[in-house]
Amino acid sequence: MGVTKTERYKPQQLELSSMLKALGHPARVAIVEYLLKADDCICGDIVNELPLAQPTVSQHLRELKTAGIIRGNIEGTAICYCINKDAIDALNEYFRVLTAQIHKKTTNCC
Repeated sequence: MGVTKTERYKPQQLELSSMLKALGHPARVAIVEYLLKADDCICGDIVNELPLAQPTVSQHLRELKTAGIIRGNIEGTAICYCINKDAIDALNEYFRVLTAQIHKKTTNCC
């Protein structure tokens, strides 16, 4: 498989694809859903919510943070996580525009 030529894509396309890729694993979706239930940052409770080992959960958290879906703050010896509202807003806007464009189409090509 060839190398992806990311410089040929718009920054917004790269950012969205990174976020969507991060959400492409059920454990990460579960983490996001768990964080959405909380009103505050979550520290160590995430491991107890998933059927995964702590190092695996840490890797999924790292992927979500790298993609900008979540934020992590160091509090003492723990890293506490919360949802990045701006990232969710960007995803929501992307899908809102997609949905509007789809509904404007007058023909169904397939």
